[in-house]
Amino acid sequence: MLRERDYQADSVVEQGMSGWKDAELWRRIQTESRFLITADEGFADIRVYPPATHAGVMLLRPDQDGIRPIVVLIERVLLIYNLNAQVGTTTVVTPRSVRVRKSV
Repeated sequence: MLRERDYQADSVVEQGMSGWKDAELWRRIQTESRFLITADEGFADIRVYPPATHAGVMLLRPDQDGIRPIVVLIERVLLIYNLNAQVGTTTVVTPRSVRVRKSV
């Protein structure tokens, strides 16, 4: 879906980073100035990863397990937001809301 909308997108699996520890993955993502879309709640902790100190994080928090609820959340976000405008933010997406945190 991201590539269809002309975003450069790679999965951790495609990049051979599946199974990496969070700190190791984070360093690589930041070295490459990548926007991270994840279901790992730890990356949305603004005390550890404050907005404007990184290229951006989007946490997907579906109500149900499985890939389909995640796909639905991504589709919803792509209808509403230009991800290029989300750089430096921490965004939390649930079925009920989208919360964008920017630096203070």
